[in-house]
Amino acid sequence: MYWINGQQHDALAPSDRGLQFGDGCFTTARVVEGKIDLLPWHIERLQLAAQRLMLPTCDWAALEYEMVRAAESIPQGVVKAILTRGSGGRGYSPKGCEHPTRIVSRSAYPLHYLQWREQGISLALSPVTLARHPLLAGLKHLNRLEQVLIRAHLDQTAADEALVLDTAGMLVECCAANLFWRKGKAVFTPDLSQAGVAGLMRRRVIELLAGSKYSLHYVSEPLETLAEAEELLVSNALMPLLPVNIAHSWHYSSRQLYDFLRPHC
Repeated sequence: MYWINGQQHDALAPSDRGLQFGDGCFTTARVVEGKIDLLPWHIERLQLAAQRLMLPTCDWAALEYEMVRAAESIPQGVVKAILTRGSGGRGYSPKGCEHPTRIVSRSAYPLHYLQWREQGISLALSPVTLARHPLLAGLKHLNRLEQVLIRAHLDQTAADEALVLDTAGMLVECCAANLFWRKGKAVFTPDLSQAGVAGLMRRRVIELLAGSKYSLHYVSEPLETLAEAEELLVSNALMPLLPVNIAHSWHYSSRQLYDFLRPHC
């Protein structure tokens, strides 16, 4: 089910720059008992992206209301909100684009995540690398062709998710999730200042680790650093947290960090 600018609709103007150029941003939220988990953070994420992308002013109260309405009366599901620059301008120029497009959709919850939480998942190294671009790093913008290619290659394997490096050979994330690994009481997550998406569950995990017995480190490390890890986890707003059994050629059995975080995620 789709709503465009508050009206139930499933057709977007061909001139919309989200379609023409991927000119916009989005967020994907988990619905639990009719409520959107981490809703203020989802709105904040869109606001940050809109500011960085210099999108026209959005009616944020309307967008939040539309997201809340989409989540009502469903016990479990997914609400996605997209913000585009709207229609206008000529070519790449955004001049004349004064009215952004709000798109809200609702869909079923991916039930395989429930199984993955209990059984753990496997990660395969993707042959597709992420370009380094500090201006766009961290944002969930609409240009997702890298992820589409990563997913297409992943679909040719038996793995559940992908390990993704950047063009410098450093660990960044998974296809649709952030990455954490543990060595003793030290927890590591890739620095996302050059590439990748700063996920909201990643933010939640970071908050949970603050003041705990674990120390958190933001790093730029090659794939081989995972050979020394005792435990791997991946996270996104829907999963929201999954243990990793196999990553590339390495196996993991510890659930120490996962058991600590899971009751709060």
